[in-house]
Amino acid sequence: MGSSSSSGSVQNTSQPLALYGVGASPGIVVAEVLVLRRNTSRAGWYHLPSDKIEREVDRFKGAIESAEKELVDLRDQFAEDLSDALSIIDSHILMLRDRMIYDRCIDIIKEKDINAEWALAQALGIVKNKFDKIDDPYIRTRYDDVKHVADRVFGILSGRKSSSLSDVDNQVIVVAHDFSPADTMQMRSDKILGFISEKGGITSHTAIIARSLGIPAVIGLEHITRQCATGDTVIMDGHSGRVYLSPTQDQKKLHLEYSRQQKVFSDEMTFYIHLSSETIDGYHVRLAANIETISELDSVLKYRAEGIGLFRSEFDYYTGERLPDENMLFNRYSELLSTLDPLPVTIRTLDVGGDKFGEHLPAGSVRLDLERNPALGLRSIRYSLREQNVFVTQLRALLRASVYGKLRILFPMISSMNELEVVREILEKIQDELTEKQIPFNPGFEVGIMVEVPSAVVLADTFAREVDFFSIGTNDMIQYTLAVDRGNEYVAHMYEPLHPAVIRMIKQTIDAGHSRGIDVALCGEMAGDVMAVPILLGLGIDELSMRPSALPFIKRLLRFSCSSQLVELGEKVLQCEDGIDVRNFLHSYLLEFYPEEFGGQ
Repeated sequence: MGSSSSSGSVQNTSQPLALYGVGASPGIVVAEVLVLRRNTSRAGWYHLPSDKIEREVDRFKGAIESAEKELVDLRDQFAEDLSDALSIIDSHILMLRDRMIYDRCIDIIKEKDINAEWALAQALGIVKNKFDKIDDPYIRTRYDDVKHVADRVFGILSGRKSSSLSDVDNQVIVVAHDFSPADTMQMRSDKILGFISEKGGITSHTAIIARSLGIPAVIGLEHITRQCATGDTVIMDGHSGRVYLSPTQDQKKLHLEYSRQQKVFSDEMTFYIHLSSETIDGYHVRLAANIETISELDSVLKYRAEGIGLFRSEFDYYTGERLPDENMLFNRYSELLSTLDPLPVTIRTLDVGGDKFGEHLPAGSVRLDLERNPALGLRSIRYSLREQNVFVTQLRALLRASVYGKLRILFPMISSMNELEVVREILEKIQDELTEKQIPFNPGFEVGIMVEVPSAVVLADTFAREVDFFSIGTNDMIQYTLAVDRGNEYVAHMYEPLHPAVIRMIKQTIDAGHSRGIDVALCGEMAGDVMAVPILLGLGIDELSMRPSALPFIKRLLRFSCSSQLVELGEKVLQCEDGIDVRNFLHSYLLEFYPEEFGGQ
């Protein structure tokens, strides 16, 4: 997401200029900016004599140890209830020793007789190439974490002192090209009112920590470091992603009032955490949580989610030195299920292509990283059915863990009945083997599919006869329906969640599920979008699954709604012929029925 201006220079005009980024963490701030332009230069290459190699390896290891100590010290400064933030810092500590960086860098130093800085740059380049080939934007953004970790080590090797954001003197909005999660944790100061970055996405760990700590943030705002200067006053809206340069006095006054209203609104949210998720007239919608690690369970419990609507199981496959074995997965899933019992836990099977954990691929696998179009290639369930040893290991672990809670297994990217039939056959064979060996499992587990490709929507009435539930993955559904890669700067503006085609596909899926008496959930980013939720409710969705911190906001919206009005909204939106028409109509509706939430937007 870029700005509305093509200029790369500092704006001196007296006219206000609105820039559009991504609202990563809610909050409206009017303040001066502090622009950080960090030195990211790397030390050059130099050859080392053979008798200096071991000392260079030791220098690298020492830098790793120093980086570990810095991160441990940072982690220990924070309260235990900041689970989102702390788990991410823990993952950075683990990355320091991951063989993608640690072992490879040492090997490069020894094999090429070069300095540690250059070896680290080479190792990081190899990792970046692998991540660049990943189709899933959520997984692709995890490279940013690897780079943040490497940057910390680069700084230690070069002798640069790390700048501390906690030393800021005046109340400011901090602006920079990028911030690491560790940077964000240092912003817990009454001097830093928010931050704006040129890089980042809504699912980046920096954004997650900003939301966890309640720091307003706008990210993905290209060239912002060249469009404003330290001391300039700006308006930053972390709800909409808008940033106003050179605001007028009237704009400042208006947004300060919006900010006051939002703070009052946010303070009310704790009241809704413990209330049921239903409309004024008793229409109940299950509000569940999306998570990717066990460490996020604290947030699930804190915000009173009604279960886990999506557990992304990929994390265990790209963080270790090898593929996880059955017992490791069994322990992970057992803890997840027992902690949430009796609430339902939906665990999605491996939703990656081989290119996303290339170093761990079983021997003999195809080179998925050479695929010309990975978005349409061997990914998700297609990969699992090709590499059935990996698939069976995960399914065995899931079934064994099913005795500890209410398990729902979710299969991603199902596009044909043949795929589902093969999956069912594998699942039944595993059940027979477990029964024969007297290994306990709960046969009452549920099976569902993700509806995210057009063929699954068209065949939804057929699939509904064979599964226990649907889960709509809108992120991929939008991409495949509109033929838009939202990571492509030339067409990203065409990625429209409220496109009539997308809305009608959601409605068709819901109707097909309900005609066969099965629940239909939605676990894409739309589920936590307050603009989209009224439409989804009007279409008849049974469950919305989102990041845990969004739950009280959606619950409040739900409790201020009337089901008959929502149904009427859904019917009218289905008649719209263009995404702009949908947004215009929705804007009027939201202002009328939710003035407190949307009156300032």
